[in-house]
Amino acid sequence: MGSPLERMFQSGDGGIMDFREMTASLPTPCYVVDESLIIRNLEILKNVMSNTGCRILLAQKAFSMYSIYPLIGEYLCGTTASGLYEAKLGYEEMGEKLGRETHVFSPAYKESEFDEIVKICDHIVFNSFSQLRKYADRAKAAGKSIGIRINPECSTQEGHAIYDPCALGSRLGTTKENFSNPENKELIKMLDGIHFHTLCEQDSDDLVKTVEALEEKFGKWLPDMKWINFGGGHHITKPGYDIERLEKCITDIKKKYDVTVYLEPGEAIALNAGFFITTVLETLKNGIDIAILDCSAACHMPDVLEMPYRPPLKGAGEPNEKKYTYRLGGMTCLAGDIIGEYSFDEPLKEGDRLVFEDMAIYSMVKNNTFNGMQLPSIILKKINGDCEVVREFGYEDFKMRL
Repeated sequence: MGSPLERMFQSGDGGIMDFREMTASLPTPCYVVDESLIIRNLEILKNVMSNTGCRILLAQKAFSMYSIYPLIGEYLCGTTASGLYEAKLGYEEMGEKLGRETHVFSPAYKESEFDEIVKICDHIVFNSFSQLRKYADRAKAAGKSIGIRINPECSTQEGHAIYDPCALGSRLGTTKENFSNPENKELIKMLDGIHFHTLCEQDSDDLVKTVEALEEKFGKWLPDMKWINFGGGHHITKPGYDIERLEKCITDIKKKYDVTVYLEPGEAIALNAGFFITTVLETLKNGIDIAILDCSAACHMPDVLEMPYRPPLKGAGEPNEKKYTYRLGGMTCLAGDIIGEYSFDEPLKEGDRLVFEDMAIYSMVKNNTFNGMQLPSIILKKINGDCEVVREFGYEDFKMRL
């Protein structure tokens, strides 16, 4: 079968197309999402649902390329959102058109937006009892299913505190202490479900550990629930992920508490299914070899600076692994706009095109126009091999935001 990237450049006669031939006509920088690789991930998720009876949603915060929502909606049960705009996108492009579910969670809802949220969302999850007290009656009156996000106070993160909702002082989720407060007893009776989200790019062993903490701290309330949402962060489609353990965890909870189990992964839908193509503008030397690309880590691949994350690069190696090592930098005035150091078999030169892999997730949804940087084009590589330009961006897209 070859690597995902090789399959991306597969020609109709089964041969591998020349890299330059395939990319020469595409505008750079651009994101390329491979439809066949999305389907590969969706098939895995569909099997989990078939084997367990759980319901899996697309968490739009990781991947919101709505041009393929009709495809995703053929496999998954709907979308989940972190606020009104994401909820509207999921409702308009998958809920209203395909009859799929629309879920939403927010740390706090705005009064000016809540009526619209109630109108379009099927499940509304609150972050605190005060939010529940303020809005639950309106949601229930509209026939909506309501839940509360809990904090099981069970941290499984290593090295990424920014993504740890169980850290001390976290603003996300309600603790057992608040559940045990007698003032909240009547509000608990209104709940249809409990939601937790504690994982980030993790295997199912950490889910099992979290579920154990959930039962230990909140077990007395679980028999009264209609559903339990396991949240996201499950790397289900990553090679080596223990799906069998995930499925056992789901079926055990379903059977024990007679509940519907939801999962809402974002990364798993588009993991290793997207690419970022960029062009070398020039090379220079300042103690080390440097290449300036027509993109930006800060604007187009922000997880590189935030995580930090080193995206895999086609044909490249670790620093000094190959003969020529370059520091790859972006076009902005930010001194730290650096993607990383990579090595190559041949020297880089102006006009060379580089392909970063695994760049569908947390890219389009997080990019920005700092320094007036142009947003990358969005390309869909369809199953038949054709590349469709979904969207291109220009000056007005920068100006309109200011």
